[in-house]
Amino acid sequence: MAQRASPADGSHGAARETGRYRPGEIEPRWQQRWLDDGTYEIENDDRRDAHYVLSMYPYPSGPAHIGHVRNYTFGDLLVRYHTMRGKGVLSPIGFDSFGLPAENAAIESGVHPRIFTDQRIDELTASLRRIGAVYDHRRTIRSHDPGYIRWNQWFFIRFFEAGLAYKATAPVNWCPGCRTVLANEQVVDGRCERSDHLVERRDLSQWFYRITDYAQELLDDLDDLEWPNRVKLMQRNWIGRSEGVELGLPIADASGRARTDVEPLSVYTTRPDTGFGMTFAVMSPEHPRVDELTTADRRAAVTAFQAEVANRSEIDRLSTEAAEVERGVLTGSSVVNPFNGKAIPLFLADYVLMAYGTGAVMAVPGQDQRDWELAEAFDLDIVRTVQPPDDFDGEAFAGDGPIINSEWLNGLGVSEAKATATEWLERQGLGTRTVVYRLRDWLVGRQRFWGCPIPMIYCDDCGTVPAPESDLPILAPDDVEFHPTGESPLQHHDGFLNTICPGCGGPARRETDTLDTFVDSAWYFLRFTDPWNEEQPLTMSAVRKFLPVDQYIGGIEHAILHLLYARFFTKALADLGHAPKDLREPMKRLFTQGMVRMGGSKMSKSRGNAVSPEESVEVHGADALRLAILQAKPPADDVDWEDFQIQGCERFLNRLWRLAATDPELINGSRTGQPTAADDAIDTASHRLVDRITGEYERWAYNTAVAGFMAFTNRLYGYVRSDGGPHRETLADAIDTMLELLAPAVPHITAELWALRHDGEHIHERSWPVADPDKLTVETVTMVVQVNGKVRDRIEVASDISDAAARSRALTSEKVAARLAGATPKRVIVRAPGLVNVVI
Repeated sequence: MAQRASPADGSHGAARETGRYRPGEIEPRWQQRWLDDGTYEIENDDRRDAHYVLSMYPYPSGPAHIGHVRNYTFGDLLVRYHTMRGKGVLSPIGFDSFGLPAENAAIESGVHPRIFTDQRIDELTASLRRIGAVYDHRRTIRSHDPGYIRWNQWFFIRFFEAGLAYKATAPVNWCPGCRTVLANEQVVDGRCERSDHLVERRDLSQWFYRITDYAQELLDDLDDLEWPNRVKLMQRNWIGRSEGVELGLPIADASGRARTDVEPLSVYTTRPDTGFGMTFAVMSPEHPRVDELTTADRRAAVTAFQAEVANRSEIDRLSTEAAEVERGVLTGSSVVNPFNGKAIPLFLADYVLMAYGTGAVMAVPGQDQRDWELAEAFDLDIVRTVQPPDDFDGEAFAGDGPIINSEWLNGLGVSEAKATATEWLERQGLGTRTVVYRLRDWLVGRQRFWGCPIPMIYCDDCGTVPAPESDLPILAPDDVEFHPTGESPLQHHDGFLNTICPGCGGPARRETDTLDTFVDSAWYFLRFTDPWNEEQPLTMSAVRKFLPVDQYIGGIEHAILHLLYARFFTKALADLGHAPKDLREPMKRLFTQGMVRMGGSKMSKSRGNAVSPEESVEVHGADALRLAILQAKPPADDVDWEDFQIQGCERFLNRLWRLAATDPELINGSRTGQPTAADDAIDTASHRLVDRITGEYERWAYNTAVAGFMAFTNRLYGYVRSDGGPHRETLADAIDTMLELLAPAVPHITAELWALRHDGEHIHERSWPVADPDKLTVETVTMVVQVNGKVRDRIEVASDISDAAARSRALTSEKVAARLAGATPKRVIVRAPGLVNVVI
């Protein structure tokens, strides 16, 4: 292991009484030292290998909650660990400081959102510092900083010039009471959460980013990311690529024959093999041809249905579960099924969305459950086109099987029938192969005050034009009145609204919409690399040095939108020449920690079951809380507060203090001279601990690492109390080794103990210990890993592996992870060292 300096008295701290462990005195002192010394600050010309560790941009809602603390403890451990491994670690912090909560607070209290937000940032900063989290605070970014707003707006203008930002009409949630657009999460049971007015669906002109231009690249590049499988699956499903056929269904006349004087209804299907089972067709209620294809006798019913569906959420509309609502309505028109020439009725149905495909589908109730339910409701024919298994007792069957009731497709399997049907449609000139994505363009405009103003100007003569770059940043005024309705005060502020057109010099109006806060968090990780650059938003050399982020840490709730938008933004900036061309992905590795619960329910202030980390730190110390977080469960698992066992962790730290400080009662009778076999065993155990903890830190197996520390401490206590007594040098090296390994996890107590033992040296400036490979040889056995009783992997492990370590090795097996697909096992049965059975 690394050579260590001895303390001034040459005794490695032996027989020095330093009093009892007092975290309340130790921790603030070391936190201030790290801040004053800039211990974890890094310059862009640092010659060490760069390593970027980043926890997700937090929203400053006040002091850190326990979920924050879990997230930032993991990140802080990595920062300290990789620094000791000799890397130049970039560890910045920032605040996602725009958003609706601050605006709501302004409406309720009259306090400006900026003041409210700055107060919350101060509270969150203080509580993160209190747990010992270290950052390069010089690089701090806040979304509402004028410098950050400037470059946000600058990027918007660049996107607009490149055609990646545009304005179009889109359906939105409109609250007539607040007279504003609501996000989906602000609509509760169809009503505005603030005013309780019934929310309406309206078509309004909105700003978008053209993320769909990158749909295929966003999909393809997921393959090479070191991200959790479930996150990648969620993104793939959100992008929703499907290969199918677009075909035209002729409009039928009164006698059921195909009309040639009217355009056919264009539908998209991924299952052309089911065409003979098409017994009706369905359009979205928002389809532009609804009026044209609705007969006079059906108009009132269709109009009423459209109005009712407008208030349903997309989730409800796509549900396959039976609902106590009308799912469809007849238009009065019919179309012709090109596979058999039969006229079939045309419906509107809520489960067809205009944003996907053509907004119209061929309905095959035998193979689609929503079609089945609509067919039953209207007493329509149901024709199966795929033979279900003999034991199938459901309704619609979506699985594989031989094709039936389909003339020239009969007997084929589904895949072969798809290809045959597609070729037939193309030969007949009835359809074309096409690829469709479920992904829609990113709606970035918000009718809110507390956000980054969109830098666009409206002129009666010149139309819509960007604001001059010399005007950036365009800031929202402070002298505004917040209306109880929630309506943005920008809409009534003449000083903000009225401006000069940069094109013709005539009178013009500013855009009053502000940017979605996801825009703020779509590129902050890039700005962190050089936040001091006032000439450009990014410094290319700094971005090349640090990006992509080596380890990104955050909650699973950001698995889709934030991460998808950040990926899009990075690709777009690279293509526009504002980021390195070869930077296609911003985050190399992603970790999503589990949430903290109490009594099985998600912990939250609104539920009244939140635990204050500040109180825990006050009573037990930050290191005890950190250790409790690390030992409770694997980091990816959800964890109950009851599992944290913080008192036990505090007791462990007190035992560590007595051993390392050191307590004379523990080391009386220590020896010098030639080591014995017992001493050699402790030395070997120290080297094996280095190897074990290094591997467990690398695998995020923090809970088993803590178990290893506790077991090693117990062994050292037995050693110092043995009949022969401890060898002074052997004991000192063993304690020092454990302190170095513990330093990333419990930074305060290890820093204090090391300084006591080594004449003021700083443990966090030391190199990571290295194990002697000759002392790592242990007998190994083959551990069988099962999933639901079936063998899925075999792993070579040490014959003395603990149950906790065996469990961790099994769950981190790639073959087991593939079977889990992100799910949490119901049970893990461990019979170390020979067997682990994962039950899912």
